[in-house]
Amino acid sequence: MRVVVDTTIWSLALRRTSKQLNPRERELVLLLRSLVARGLAILPGMVRAELLSGIDTGRRLEEIADYLREFPDEPPDIEDYEDAGRCHNKAAAAGFAGSIVDMLICATAIRRDLPIFTEDSDFARYVTPLRLRLASREFLQRIIHQHDMLESNEE
Repeated sequence: MRVVVDTTIWSLALRRTSKQLNPRERELVLLLRSLVARGLAILPGMVRAELLSGIDTGRRLEEIADYLREFPDEPPDIEDYEDAGRCHNKAAAAGFAGSIVDMLICATAIRRDLPIFTEDSDFARYVTPLRLRLASREFLQRIIHQHDMLESNEE
């Protein structure tokens, strides 16, 4: 199973140094690295753009952009944009105002029946009104283990 990885997780791994991370954040980065190594991490285009925004040095921005080019794009299609609008309306009706980028991430994950790996607490608010699935650390460890077991059985 693949996982949509949100900007907050990529940012921990690519925009901060290991020394800047607390033990919990280091664990999240290790989980991301495990997902990446196994081809299980999905990088939606809007997350790519969000991640690159706000990087103030051209050289660092280019280094991260070069690294991210290794990941295939998960482009939204017309239905994702339409569903993002629907997600926004459902979240608003439940009392939660979300950014259109967040709603597009939600729509992308929901339409593909994939969980989201995030540290953004806003996504936890969207779970009930949007029927969104979030990937816990335990869930991620389980799918990494399952992937490894399948790989070893194929050898």
